Amino acid sequence: MNIEVCFSPQSYPLFHNPNAVVVVIDVLRATSAITTAFFNGVAKMIPVATVEEAITYKENGFLVAAERDAEIVAGFDLGNSPFGYMNTKVKGKTIAITTTNGTQAITAAKNAHKVIVGSFLNLDTVIEFLKKEQKDVLFLCAGWKNKFNLEDSLFAGAVAEALIYKFGFNTICDSTIASIELYKQAKHNLYDFLSNSSHRNRLARLDLERDIRYCLTPNQCPVLPVLEGKFLVKGN
Repeated sequence: MNIEVCFSPQSYPLFHNPNAVVVVIDVLRATSAITTAFFNGVAKMIPVATVEEAITYKENGFLVAAERDAEIVAGFDLGNSPFGYMNTKVKGKTIAITTTNGTQAITAAKNAHKVIVGSFLNLDTVIEFLKKEQKDVLFLCAGWKNKFNLEDSLFAGAVAEALIYKFGFNTICDSTIASIELYKQAKHNLYDFLSNSSHRNRLARLDLERDIRYCLTPNQCPVLPVLEGKFLVKGN
């Protein structure tokens, strides 16, 4: 049960493992929004890579979320703020979603053995699932436009630390070791640790501090989104 961490969707082909469970991570904010949506009763979500695909779903009557550069794309009702999914209008719905980074990562990994969605909001649920699966694990960080970011790596480190030190997983991957060491430094105050990080500051400039604090608070939404075909569904 080997663990690896891939810091960018662009690097995914270098890490692809046909036997691994891929955990897609976009802490600020796509995978946090997706986890929140399922916690609030969404039936299915359809991750798509482009705004053009999202428009097609919108024209066919779907509820559609679209975000680029941390803001809702004009003409769409939802973006990737978790707070947009905390209402009754999403319950029971199928929502197509495209985001700057998170849905790109899901698309990159779509042919993996199994793909799940991870965030601090469902931290313990992800750990428990991977413990039971007893498979190799690949953490795929969405990053920012194919570049490294801190927050996704911290989540990978949090889960990897638990799996290695408590449940007998192992790693010979430097990016996994780096993620664990970063998490050890950050875990007592994730918010302060990320004070100078690029995406936290990008969101803060858009007056989205509430989103940041929410996305960094563990275990608020104990659900597991799982990719089945083109749909994300709520796992058992």
